[in-house]
Amino acid sequence: MKKMLVVVLGCLLVASTAFSAPFAPTLLKLSANPVIQYDFDGSALEIPVQVSGKTAAVIFAVYTKGKANSIPNIRNGYLGWHQVNKVDTCLFYSAAKSLNIGAGTISWDGKDQDGGVVPAGEYTYYLWAYDDKGSKEKMTQWLRPYSSVYEMQEVDPDGLPLAQPIYYHLNKRWRVGNDPYDYAALDSIKVTAPTGWTIRNIQAMDPKDFNFFYMQLHNVDATQAGLTKWKWVPGGEAEMQTDFGDNGFSELFNAPSGDKPGVVAGADYLYTGDQNHVGVNDPDVQFYIYDYQGTMIKEVDLAPWWASREAQELGAQMNGGPNELAIRHEKVFLNCHCSCIKQMVDPIRYLETEEYDDFYVWTNTNGDYVLDHNFEETATLKWICNDYNVGPYTYNLAADDLLWSECPAYDVGAVSFGLMGPDGTGIGYFAFSGETAGWKKGSFFIDSGTAFDGLYCDNEQAGGTHYAGWKANEFTAGCYFIGHDSIMGVITNSVGVEDAAPAAFTVAQNSPNPFNPTTTISFSLVNAGDVNVDIFNVAGQKVDTLANGFMAAGSHSVVWDASDFSAGVYFYTVKAGSMSKTMKMTLVK
Repeated sequence: MKKMLVVVLGCLLVASTAFSAPFAPTLLKLSANPVIQYDFDGSALEIPVQVSGKTAAVIFAVYTKGKANSIPNIRNGYLGWHQVNKVDTCLFYSAAKSLNIGAGTISWDGKDQDGGVVPAGEYTYYLWAYDDKGSKEKMTQWLRPYSSVYEMQEVDPDGLPLAQPIYYHLNKRWRVGNDPYDYAALDSIKVTAPTGWTIRNIQAMDPKDFNFFYMQLHNVDATQAGLTKWKWVPGGEAEMQTDFGDNGFSELFNAPSGDKPGVVAGADYLYTGDQNHVGVNDPDVQFYIYDYQGTMIKEVDLAPWWASREAQELGAQMNGGPNELAIRHEKVFLNCHCSCIKQMVDPIRYLETEEYDDFYVWTNTNGDYVLDHNFEETATLKWICNDYNVGPYTYNLAADDLLWSECPAYDVGAVSFGLMGPDGTGIGYFAFSGETAGWKKGSFFIDSGTAFDGLYCDNEQAGGTHYAGWKANEFTAGCYFIGHDSIMGVITNSVGVEDAAPAAFTVAQNSPNPFNPTTTISFSLVNAGDVNVDIFNVAGQKVDTLANGFMAAGSHSVVWDASDFSAGVYFYTVKAGSMSKTMKMTLVK
């Protein structure tokens, strides 16, 4: 009997090994003309769109272009739900249109969201898409995007996409692309906080040296918190770095309770907050900016947005968080499950101008029904935002490469996430294929031109409708891939070519994209000089050079013939003097 058992176990081991394979998802990719001419004459504009890899639910949106600095800090909409400050704004967005793989069409009648005619001019258009027909694909069994306790490192210290992005969470790291079921591929360490201190979620990997990471520690008795720096020791015990700050601690700040929001890392600064949404009866909401030596550079008072005396007097919470942070392109996204507020802030702009309003780029609050609290006619606290006793419960906020952002949304029916445009405009609720009204805890994007670009989420909706009844099993554990892409272009009534001496160095998206086998890369030079146009693969290796020599000021283009290259994601870098820009493209075969 024992011998038979050994044989059976051996067969299972062989079978599991035989069926194991690296994670290699088929990507969803969109392609459309980067410049579209339209006369704004009331006629129907038909935009050809090419979809590859996955079917797509596509949203089309029209935004102002180059008007950001002339758009003041204003609030508009019902209940003043939408605040924007020096950001191009949405004129129109469509319902999601289903497109199959291959050629499709998006139509627009030239009108804004209110039915008014959009004046002739130049506008940015976006196409945002996700796969609403395909099944979720497991990326890893061993980590799941539980609330905000995850982070993703997509690029290397030089800013080039990692061949295998690093998905990490406190004491664990996972290289995306490994066999999803290979437990041995999980890199785990032990982290022990000093006596009297506890760890607050999220950690932040040092973007310049992956051997180090940062965490926020909290002292409950002293009601204080601060940042710490640690060395990652694979398979061992993390080492707290005492040369950071004052004997290992940054300047401390007041923090009465909670286990969030942790810390996120930008190019030059670390960002954190105090998370006082529970048990604090006075306005007290702070955002902190630190340098990489542990010195507090700025303290920003968020109370004008995140604190509400009205909410407290009616029985809800004085402070609404934020207790979740995310970062993309140096913009920080603020969120809390306990509040309707979703917000994008710009710490760098604020540090440059020292104007308080310049910290805030956009804010989405109650009034548009997207991610709103207490909007129902039966709501006890009608339109009160800071209330963690009602849904939708939104446990994190994440943004893609073009700064479209989404929140997983639980307790609003069989939906997966609420979507907002690059200015915070509430686009609507959307669902993955087969989604139920069950629990959702986390989602995020990989969107840096890697072989794994897409939208990632949990599958906890398959395990129950609330944490009290949630059951972890094969179908709920882990992190899952959903196809996603977003692109942008220009709609204009202008005809002609650019001036011989353009006002700025610019690099356009290659066209067509995706392509097979040739594509054109266009760029404009302010001054004459030496120019390099190089092609890189996803591992950051240079694979081709298209130009290396002197060029006059003006507009130029080069063609890449990729007949001898395999399908996949590539990058092109145009460098002229001190100016350089890198963009991604996709070769399909």
